[in-house]
Amino acid sequence: MWREYINATTVDEVLKILDERREGARIIAGGTDILLEIERGIRSGINTLIDITRVPHLDRIWLDEEDQIHLGALVTHNHCVASKLIRERAYPLARACWEVGAPQIRNRGTVMGNLITASPANDTITPLIALGAQVTLVSLSGKRIIPLDEFYTGVRGTILDPAEMMVDISFPALKDGEVGFFIKLGLRNAQAISLVNAAIVLGLNKGGIGKANITLGAVAPVIIHAVEAEKYLVGRRLDDEIIERAGQLAKESARPIDDLRASADYRDEMVRVCVLRGLRDIRDDEVSKGFPDNPVLLWGEAFHGEVPALRESYTHTRDIPIKTTVNGQEYVIPGGFNKTLLDFLREDIELTGTKEGCAEGECGACTVFLDGVAVMSCLVPAARAHGAEIVTIEGLAENGNLHPVQEAFIEEGAVQCGYCTPGFIMSAAKLLEEKPQPTKNEIQQALTGNLCRCTGYYMIIKAVESAAKKEVTG
Repeated sequence: MWREYINATTVDEVLKILDERREGARIIAGGTDILLEIERGIRSGINTLIDITRVPHLDRIWLDEEDQIHLGALVTHNHCVASKLIRERAYPLARACWEVGAPQIRNRGTVMGNLITASPANDTITPLIALGAQVTLVSLSGKRIIPLDEFYTGVRGTILDPAEMMVDISFPALKDGEVGFFIKLGLRNAQAISLVNAAIVLGLNKGGIGKANITLGAVAPVIIHAVEAEKYLVGRRLDDEIIERAGQLAKESARPIDDLRASADYRDEMVRVCVLRGLRDIRDDEVSKGFPDNPVLLWGEAFHGEVPALRESYTHTRDIPIKTTVNGQEYVIPGGFNKTLLDFLREDIELTGTKEGCAEGECGACTVFLDGVAVMSCLVPAARAHGAEIVTIEGLAENGNLHPVQEAFIEEGAVQCGYCTPGFIMSAAKLLEEKPQPTKNEIQQALTGNLCRCTGYYMIIKAVESAAKKEVTG
């Protein structure tokens, strides 16, 4: 594991550390990829983690005077899902971000982190290349602006220098007459890695299609364009015959890989199907089908997308304590800097209600509230707790009275073996804070990051519905 953890407060500070440590240091924002990569040995030799999550103003999404959309380094997937600008003028990106993981993952994982991890199965790379994105890289030596499709050298390979930090993603906002879509095929409806994904951006005019971008993910070492399909569509209209031919041409462009998740033959056919479905939905004006008008974020009522800033940077090593607030109580804990927040809560603070089910962000048993939002604590470094406020399952009850969700789980028989229960309760409690009267679909959205292996979710969903009714009747 790492030897020091730095909670940084400025970009200049980050760049100086990168320049000094180079290959021995890595920036961490969401941590949903890098913590697993370090643990599995994919990333070795990293002694220093530089946490940028409290650097001010890096979580901005804005539109400049040239009609370019910009994403800062701390823009998470849920920031994009929540953004009216992204939903209206970069819809393929909003759709891709909605398809990433579960609410807890989307609350931590950043779009830039998704790009830098450089897996061709990562969902946001495909739409951003289709949208014509470029990235800005800075170091003490200067600044580089690179088209995103030139950023990649292969699977998990990029041109990013160890001393550089990506600080901006920019791309043209969709104009009147331009429409885009993102479609993903996975093995399940949530928490799934793409077997194939595709992004489509078309410019439509009276004469038909003026321009076409079709990008394909999870079929080659990098994201690729379906070039022949793009050329074929220009000047044509989207009737059934044209759509069928474009899908076939996209399939011929793919030349996909075989791996444990899918065969090349299967991916080949699914490229055709995904492009065909995407073009049909664009033609039939159904691109928003399945995308909620008011998505569940698990932000609650107090969080509005901006993480509280630190007053000063801190470097945590073995001798420097973590100072944090958990369930309203202040703690000063020596050590713990090179473990996860989950292990820190259980081992150092002895709050064992938060459970470890998978330790890789799949099961949700470790869900806690970090600075007001629901996250998977197994994918948060312990030192991120410094100066933060954390709520665990032990902190939901007030004045000896159980939270309405806790009461409803008991009354409705939603507690089975009990292992997953703390995570479900935390997600449900944050949902009711955000949406006091959720629909059944919204309850299901909120619980996509929580797995139960005993029987099913019927009584769990019923318990959340019951708790919502209690909140109304008082």
